[in-house]
Amino acid sequence: MERVELDSFEAFVAASGARLLRLAIGLTGDRGLAEDLVQETLARTFLSWRRIRDREAAESYARRVLVTTHISLWRRRRVTERVTAELPELSVADPYAVLDGRDELWTALGRLGRKQRAVLVLRYFEDRDDGEIADILGCSTSTVRSQAARGLASLRLLPGLAATPMAPRPGPPLGSTTDRWSQP
Repeated sequence: MERVELDSFEAFVAASGARLLRLAIGLTGDRGLAEDLVQETLARTFLSWRRIRDREAAESYARRVLVTTHISLWRRRRVTERVTAELPELSVADPYAVLDGRDELWTALGRLGRKQRAVLVLRYFEDRDDGEIADILGCSTSTVRSQAARGLASLRLLPGLAATPMAPRPGPPLGSTTDRWSQP
């Protein structure tokens, strides 16, 4: 690779690295995994750097690589956790009780499907519109909207999450007769 291209890639990493890391943290919920995901994304982007003609669109390309890499890595991942019926009781009061709402939200996001989680993170944490999200995920805008609606409906059904200030407003399940869109 020529020095000019290498310099332009280094400038791209310096300008976009923090945003890519923030998106990866939103998708994985873990900073260590997010850093690994960003590194994998940048490595794949570097290999394609010569083919990226529009340097202004390079960050969009990298975001798409990041999301698709995250989804494909998740599909190959083996479950290593054991599910138990009861959680152990805490013997000491939690000094970080203020952060419980955020923790519950991240946990709830982790329970969603990968596509729903990606849509919600891109929409609410990255402030992307449906068209941008559709481009990043490689799907239609109607798929983005349906995944967002299903993801939010799932979040609303989780107990205790509705009481947190960051949670969506509680409401009836989609499609119910008390749904605000179906009333005359």
